[in-house]
Amino acid sequence: MNTSIRFAARGLTLVALAALTACASLAPEYTRPAAPVPEAWPSASAAVAAGAAALPDGRAFVADARLRRTIELALDNSRSLRLALLAIEQARASYRIQAADQLPTLSATGAQSASRTPAEASSSGQVLHTRTYSANIGVSAFELDLFGRVRNLSESALESYLATEEAARSTRIALVAEVATAWLTLQADQAQLALARSTLDSQRRTYELTRQRHALGSDSALTLAQAQTSVEAARRDAAAYEATVAQDLNALRLLVGADLPADALPPAADPGAEATALVALPAGLPSALLQRRPDVIAAEHSLKAANADLGAARAAMFPTIQLTASSGTASRSLSDLFKGGAWSFAPSVSLPIFDGGATRAGVAQAEAARSIQVATYEQTVQTAFREVADALAVRATIAERLDAQAALVDASKRAWRLADARWKAGAASYLDALDAQRTLYAAQQTLLTLRLAEQSNRVRLFEVLGGEWGAASATAAS
Repeated sequence: MNTSIRFAARGLTLVALAALTACASLAPEYTRPAAPVPEAWPSASAAVAAGAAALPDGRAFVADARLRRTIELALDNSRSLRLALLAIEQARASYRIQAADQLPTLSATGAQSASRTPAEASSSGQVLHTRTYSANIGVSAFELDLFGRVRNLSESALESYLATEEAARSTRIALVAEVATAWLTLQADQAQLALARSTLDSQRRTYELTRQRHALGSDSALTLAQAQTSVEAARRDAAAYEATVAQDLNALRLLVGADLPADALPPAADPGAEATALVALPAGLPSALLQRRPDVIAAEHSLKAANADLGAARAAMFPTIQLTASSGTASRSLSDLFKGGAWSFAPSVSLPIFDGGATRAGVAQAEAARSIQVATYEQTVQTAFREVADALAVRATIAERLDAQAALVDASKRAWRLADARWKAGAASYLDALDAQRTLYAAQQTLLTLRLAEQSNRVRLFEVLGGEWGAASATAAS
């Protein structure tokens, strides 16, 4: 290897070492803002304010195998989750492009040129044929990152990529919660439909008995008409819940992104059975769990990106040094191509002197953007705290409400049986029995609604506390 090529190789090595060792960052030292929320949950949820219990994995949280299968189908087929994962790939590629600017770009070229000069244009009066061969390797406009501008831009791209990863994780958790809520709603409405049909059957039997008593003269035409009104009302409710169940199924199919097999749908509804699709979350959940929520983590990554952007904006106020170097050979004969050599080294320095204040305005803009991200992070934490506190407030009272409503259903059943027996014995009017049955029906409907609210509250807590479904983060990062 001749002297010029060795000189160029050493120069390129020095360029790389300068890129790796000479840069300093002008970005502010990052410190996570203090969370502007209390360390404990409000007094309304004091029963779960202490301790350090961990959230179970989503598969352990969902006790019903059919619901687990439905969620898995949604995770496999959801278009919204697919879009979020594709956004991760896009952000990852953007980060790699930006990170590549920290290293010199080497390019190699080879060329051949041939020309013919006619005798009339030749100084020798003869036709000239000329061929030239060349081979070069070089670095073009590589910036020595003395003030950390390129490195901070790369850091900003990395943090933006990580924020996109967390956004995809948030989409995944939201999808799990939406599917679970839709599935539970379908199950509850199926139970409401079963209750309406059972009530309709009971009302029809009562109406038939009333019709027979009316024919014997035991009941009046008014009593018969009242019995018929209860039949028609129950028939109306049954038809309405049939439509609601069909709509629930359509909504669930849309969330899943595919048709649902029979082993993924809720089982045959039993209005009297308690909902056990989900296990209860452990007590003693600390507010520190908010730091694992993907939206909180994403907000912090965005803040770090703004911090790095500020460093890049500050570095733009200092000189920019760029290096351009090349080494190569040229010859008129291909066989002699590597016998001669040439090189060039062209450093350049750019120093902003007067730009009408554009550079300083860029720094001010970056500082404002960083302040916005600080406020956004704090607001995200506050919103997360409120969402968890609201869910815990429901959890603190839902068990008592369920117990009271179950006791109301039992009392309403006894009242209806007594009123029905008194009517059949002729000791009371049919209106008393009808009112008792309506009260029982309304109490049973409310109990089913409360059971759905209790299960939905478990889903909500799992979501707002940043629960996971399997290796979600690993999947997103792969």
